[in-house]
Amino acid sequence: MNIRIFENEEDLNATGAGLIASLLQTKPRAVLGLATGSSPVGIYKQLISLYRKGLVSFAQASSFNLDEYVGLPVEHQESYRSFMNEQLFHHIDIDLAKTHVPDGQATDLDQECAMYEQRLDDRGPVDLQLLGIGHNGHIGFNEPGDELTGRTHVVDLKEETRKANARFFASIDEVPAQAITMGVGTILKAKQILLIARGEEKAEIIREAFMGPITTQCPASLLQCHPNVVVLLDRAAGRLVK
Repeated sequence: MNIRIFENEEDLNATGAGLIASLLQTKPRAVLGLATGSSPVGIYKQLISLYRKGLVSFAQASSFNLDEYVGLPVEHQESYRSFMNEQLFHHIDIDLAKTHVPDGQATDLDQECAMYEQRLDDRGPVDLQLLGIGHNGHIGFNEPGDELTGRTHVVDLKEETRKANARFFASIDEVPAQAITMGVGTILKAKQILLIARGEEKAEIIREAFMGPITTQCPASLLQCHPNVVVLLDRAAGRLVK
């Protein structure tokens, strides 16, 4: 595991974007695992800049997103499909038909999970999986528990997760109670994992995830089992890392 701590956001974002751009330059047909939330936004902006400068192309690449809320229409501004379109896809040359986000409005959610997992099996493995980390150690929407689900599945979101995401909605009552997420087993199939964390409030969970025991009570700790993980932290998030 390679953990790097940065003194400024610009260097962190440039490093993360550089890893993704280097992959695309050597493997134009790469399969990217993408994430939403505040953590990857700066990296997406850097990638857009690199694309506009002609330094990287997404034309032959494909992508799979980690998760999606259940019940939000695609056009809802807080749906993860809308997020990806606005933050990245509409600003680069990727073929939208090759960008995959779980359908949170599917009539049969279990069938949607199975189909999403099959698409990943058919197209994968993911070459590089981008991750954030929740305050309780969740990756994707895999919440702490006595056991974890390996494959793509529907999850009931914990109240603390809904509260953390309420800042994007008018109130916590509008935050969906469920989501579709890649399972931890699916995430760990990626050839390389790139995890981003920022801010003082992530310092404790970063220490627990990467310096503590491997436990399903902190899903991110299972990343310690992966042979190729890069963790990029700002100084505040990394203050407890030795």
